Amino acid sequence: MAGNSFGQLFRITSFGESHGGAVGCVVDGCPPGIEISAEEIQKELDRRRPGQSAITTPRKEADRIHILSGYFEGKTTGTPILLIAYNQDVKSEDYTELMKAYRPSHADYTYEAKYGFRDWRGSGRASARETLARVAAGAIAQKYLQTQLGVECLSYVEQVGDIKSDVDFNSVTPAEIESNAIRCPDQSAAKRMIELIEQVKAEGDSIGGIIRGVIRNAPAGLGEPVFDKISAVLGKAMLSINAVKGFEIGSGFAGVVGRGSQHNDALYKDESGKVRTHTNNAGGTVGGISNGETIHFRVAFKPVSTIAREQDTLNRKNESVRLAGAGRHDPCVLPRAVPIVDAMSALVVMDHHLRHRAQNG
Repeated sequence: MAGNSFGQLFRITSFGESHGGAVGCVVDGCPPGIEISAEEIQKELDRRRPGQSAITTPRKEADRIHILSGYFEGKTTGTPILLIAYNQDVKSEDYTELMKAYRPSHADYTYEAKYGFRDWRGSGRASARETLARVAAGAIAQKYLQTQLGVECLSYVEQVGDIKSDVDFNSVTPAEIESNAIRCPDQSAAKRMIELIEQVKAEGDSIGGIIRGVIRNAPAGLGEPVFDKISAVLGKAMLSINAVKGFEIGSGFAGVVGRGSQHNDALYKDESGKVRTHTNNAGGTVGGISNGETIHFRVAFKPVSTIAREQDTLNRKNESVRLAGAGRHDPCVLPRAVPIVDAMSALVVMDHHLRHRAQNG
């Protein structure tokens, strides 16, 4: 079965290619009566769109969203929602060299191996332009989660190359995240990150890093063991994003060096009678089910594979050639990936909330 859909009860199916006519998605299973405007969705898309700063791709796309169904008088109707944004600034001629050669570490070869041929224009379906659909759908999920449950999904750039930020994810605010082009709330680290990206860009190269995801006020009880643990679905969601090569939740890999007596999150009852934990090494999930604490995780993004430097590769005849990437590409995907991580977090929590409600009433 084709892997273009995500979610069980709150389900999105995305469509479109980088240099096709449009990109978008169908959202099925959305509850009726959610008050949301195209402008609210657009606000999230503007955080993801290309050309927003000197450290992102110069491609100019307005990414103007259109709601074509499932919406009436400012509210969702409960029927399938069609969200679409038409492509405008396409320059397919920049990619003619890719008709014959495969970029190292890009999906050129693997897409051709799978389908027998490929859309070489701007990477086709393998382009991160597909993520526009996720952000648009995620904006609807975020609006519901915020207004109905008080759940907040946010993320920020924690590391670029070897430059690490030093902030407490428990106290980070959206305003701090949006205060600079790299979307890192640590202003000192952000400045150095931006300088590094500018240097890498000038060298015709690219660089990766880490985004920290945070989900606040998620209720206890979300998750469907054993295969749909909320931690497992979050991992799938994040690993489905272009350029992601790693995911860890809570203490993650760092947790292997301690002992159980150090790692265990001791339980207590707060003044309101709510069950809490003194620490949160588990990252807000235990046994694949949310425990009411803040869900936090880290997502590792590799350097963008299309770079201006010449690299050794093969052409379609399996002959050795040299290839320099053409077209317009991000030297670092992280600032534009932040709203994508937010959206995927919201889609996971929204779907699990509806599944929990369907099972338990």
